[in-house]
Amino acid sequence: MPAEVFDEDYPYLPKPEILSLEEIARLTAIFCSLGVEKLRLTGGEPLLRRGLVDLVSMLADIPGEHDLAMTTNGSALARYAKKLKAAGLQRVTISMDALNPEIFVRMNGTGASPERVIEGVDAALEHGLKVKINSVIQKGVNEDEIVKLARFGRERGVTMRFIEYMDTGNTNGWKLGEVVPYTEMVEAIRQHFPLEAIPCNYIGETAKRFGYQDLPDQEVGFISSVSKPFCGDCNRARLSSDGQLFTCLFAARGHDLKTLLRDGGTDGQITEVIRSVWAARDDRYSELRSQIDGAQPKPEMSYLGG
Repeated sequence: MPAEVFDEDYPYLPKPEILSLEEIARLTAIFCSLGVEKLRLTGGEPLLRRGLVDLVSMLADIPGEHDLAMTTNGSALARYAKKLKAAGLQRVTISMDALNPEIFVRMNGTGASPERVIEGVDAALEHGLKVKINSVIQKGVNEDEIVKLARFGRERGVTMRFIEYMDTGNTNGWKLGEVVPYTEMVEAIRQHFPLEAIPCNYIGETAKRFGYQDLPDQEVGFISSVSKPFCGDCNRARLSSDGQLFTCLFAARGHDLKTLLRDGGTDGQITEVIRSVWAARDDRYSELRSQIDGAQPKPEMSYLGG
């Protein structure tokens, strides 16, 4: 959750309001029946969820070929990497915004150390998980870490994803002047390592991809949702821990699936609700950001995930 609320009267969700593992798996299976091919567990921090390894196993058992991944801050990953791989997890995306300990703590606000996260990276690689690292870049805070992080990715053989600082939620005090455009990040790395643009893998891919000319099998990506939004290609649905379906990371509200689920709704009825919500979506917050001017309430990343 945001560091800003640690010492306040934070409104924790009562446990009964949170979807059970079985409910998550059932809803996920319905989404998969509608054509979803990529599944990602995110947060907050998913490794804090009791029974997470069991949930991974349930999701891996859903019929069909699905890419099963998790986004984590990495602080507990070294302890769980082997079990997660055995349960069926294929990939992890690890959040690491700096290698410098002081900047790292300032950015993540959890008190963890970069060394602990690096242990998680190495454990994931050791146990056969594919690894990406996400780094949010904020002007005046960690832009000097860009090249260091790129070098770290090259040394470990993992893909780095550099992300423009976004106005997610309402507590991070976002200002447009603190955004480092992805083009500046590309040039910062290009001064040290030769880069060339490479095509996207699929429609809806969020990252602009560049390959290292001296390392043919490695790449780096940039997510430009502020300077160059990609709302028109977005194909992501998000299910919150309390059963709300969100059609956008910046959506002002979700669509309640939990009530229907717990009131005895059939898979067919739930399917039709999802279809109708998805067909009616018109989200494009990132394209309208300058017009909205921060007035729209948005869920925190700790609630909705990335």
